[in-house]
Amino acid sequence: MTTSALLSPFAAWHTHGRSLFPGVLASVVVAAAATFLSQHYGAPVMLFALLLGMAMNFLSAEGPCAAGIGFTAREVLRIGVALLGLRITFAQVATLGWHPLAMVVVSVALTIGVSMLVARAMGFQSIFGLLTGGATAICGASAALALAAALPAHPQKERATLFTVVTVSALSTLAMIVYPMIAHALGFDARAAGVFLGGTIHDVAQVVGAGYGMSHETGDVATFVKLLRVAMLLPVIVLATMITRARSRDDSQAFGPRPPLLPWFAVAFAVLVAVNSFGWIPKAVADFGSDFSRWCLVAAIAAIGMKTQLRELVTVGWKPIALMIGETVFLAGLIIAMVHWGM
Repeated sequence: MTTSALLSPFAAWHTHGRSLFPGVLASVVVAAAATFLSQHYGAPVMLFALLLGMAMNFLSAEGPCAAGIGFTAREVLRIGVALLGLRITFAQVATLGWHPLAMVVVSVALTIGVSMLVARAMGFQSIFGLLTGGATAICGASAALALAAALPAHPQKERATLFTVVTVSALSTLAMIVYPMIAHALGFDARAAGVFLGGTIHDVAQVVGAGYGMSHETGDVATFVKLLRVAMLLPVIVLATMITRARSRDDSQAFGPRPPLLPWFAVAFAVLVAVNSFGWIPKAVADFGSDFSRWCLVAAIAAIGMKTQLRELVTVGWKPIALMIGETVFLAGLIIAMVHWGM
């Protein structure tokens, strides 16, 4: 084999990397700007990334950045989702016992199931209910991005994902302010308030802010319950993949080629949870991986924003917004009932 034949794959990778670099760099720059604004003004970083990305959407047109932006919106997103596994260990799940775990499993299953049924009744595809219900029931924008990564290509997929991230981020910020007042009004003690906040607020950052804003004990409980919800991401991704595989069998043109039964990033997520649980990953490495995961997700949502026209969001109408508000209210009422029943 000649030297040129050996070097040709490396040359191809180098050429491919050069074509992706401008778009990836643009996404990272927008992510850095969104992080700076979030740290200084207190709004959700995902929301800033979306808004800044949409302001830069001209970069996703034909040009040097287009390929890299598409790569960031797809592959970097999957890497970020896989690294979410570094945030969870089996010990954290076992700490609170089986009652909160049962509550989380029931609430996630019911919220997603009801969301799919209501979405269908409102004239949407049930998969849209799976996307919005999963974002509401699990971990907000991160869950929306993870589920979108598991779903096959579809003309409306990016628009639906962007809408879901914007709406769930806004609702999560509102919940961070309102839910502690609800917990106080209902007379919840520190543990019950933590279960309520951790079981209902969408995004992890808002759970931490609301929980520790009430008390240290409430914050600890809320964070652990929230991690239980994040752990539900893997089975829901598998469910989403199974549904789309079944539907693609009937309508391959609408749903694209059938995805694998278990996407590689879902396998990586599960492996990282297991490895992290056994203590085989040093804390410094796990912390770095968790931070890198956040950067990947912020860069990915910035890239999705770049690929979407703002006018597409304006035309969604009131029904999708009503669906997500209804999902949020349903989840809150369900968790309040479970806390009162001592579940």
